[in-house]
Amino acid sequence: MTAKLYSEVLKLDTFTDTDKQEMFDLFKDCFSVKKENFLADLKDKQWVILLREVESNRLAGFTSLKIFDFKFQGESMIVVYDGDTIIAPEFWGTTMLSKTWIKTVLEITQDDPRPVYWMLITSGFRTYRFLPVFYKEFYPNHEHETPTQKQALMDALATHLFGDEYLKELGVVRFSDGATPLVNELAKVDDGRLDDPHIDFYLRLNPGHVNGDELVCLTQIGGDNYTPAGRRMLR
Repeated sequence: MTAKLYSEVLKLDTFTDTDKQEMFDLFKDCFSVKKENFLADLKDKQWVILLREVESNRLAGFTSLKIFDFKFQGESMIVVYDGDTIIAPEFWGTTMLSKTWIKTVLEITQDDPRPVYWMLITSGFRTYRFLPVFYKEFYPNHEHETPTQKQALMDALATHLFGDEYLKELGVVRFSDGATPLVNELAKVDDGRLDDPHIDFYLRLNPGHVNGDELVCLTQIGGDNYTPAGRRMLR
């Protein structure tokens, strides 16, 4: 029987070194990462969402959030950017992190009328797969070309956050010292997975994922952009 989980949302400035070590210990089980790079990524965020087992209080997953203002072509917007994210493999399939994530973002931005965009960078096809599950319109997408204006916004955001480490011609972020590729056994893709057009597209678009290249992705949060699964996350 799968252990029950609960989630909590905390401000980063409340975290102790012990908390950070617990997060790093879980993350390094799935990603090849240096501790100093993990801590640098975490330091840049404002909130952390944790998943824990109810009975043992063991950490089962987490993500971190940075929410900031951005102006592009005269339009002011809010941008949500995730830090390192992990769910322990034994809990893959849980929707709790996704539910807590969207509720947290909507609560933080609810009094602001500006559009809210989620900028996601990912070196794993499992994370990319969240986009078609929860959102109708997202980029890049195997079904159609990214509109010129959306591509320009993605380029501007990625350059703002990552500078020269964003390779515009490839649409990926390639960290000079800080790549976090999945460990070998988790980076492998079963042949059956290639039947999924979203996964096949991701792997063709980002062949450097095995070395930690992060594909830059974008979707808008709110309005009518949720799939039925996305709307269920709001309940």
